[in-house]
Amino acid sequence: MSESKDTKRIEIRLSGSGGQGLIFAGILLAEAIGIYGDKNVAQTQSYGPEARGGASRSDVVISEDIIFYPKTTELDILLALTQEACDSYYPALKGGGTLIVDSTYVSQVPTDKVYSIPFTRIAREKIGTPVVANVMSLGALAAITKVVKLDELEQVVLSRAPRGTEDKNKAALNEGFELGEKAVKDYRAKFIDAPRRQ
Repeated sequence: MSESKDTKRIEIRLSGSGGQGLIFAGILLAEAIGIYGDKNVAQTQSYGPEARGGASRSDVVISEDIIFYPKTTELDILLALTQEACDSYYPALKGGGTLIVDSTYVSQVPTDKVYSIPFTRIAREKIGTPVVANVMSLGALAAITKVVKLDELEQVVLSRAPRGTEDKNKAALNEGFELGEKAVKDYRAKFIDAPRRQ
């Protein structure tokens, strides 16, 4: 992640379209960090576009200090589950920021430095429902960025999951974490290790 004016502040945007559960994912992430982590957190969301079926978003700001301004200004991390969300919000990602996309729906990325994982397809094939792609993407985000621990997320996911869906949500979270770890290895091999060998 790149350095900002306040290096202790991290700005995250989870984005997609209405029905993908990004508002819920933002609440889960904020709770996991705020309750079980040792940092301050603020979570905001955009309902307007979601109602129209366009790009919707949930923003999470993390800081070791008091958060005086809860809204994002320069993103450190962008998760985009749709092409429209990627197109709309990528310009807000600061140089050197982390871009994670759902390659099920995002085929055109504005940079080759991206963690591209087919969350929705894998959720459908491995878990049996695309509904948990949002939770799966949180697992990957935890593995890639280290802003939250997997066990912290798991506690919140299990306490918040609708009754009867706990097992599927836990499986999705763990699957996402494994996918994120693999994506980190692939990214390192392509951008860090390979250039060194040349």
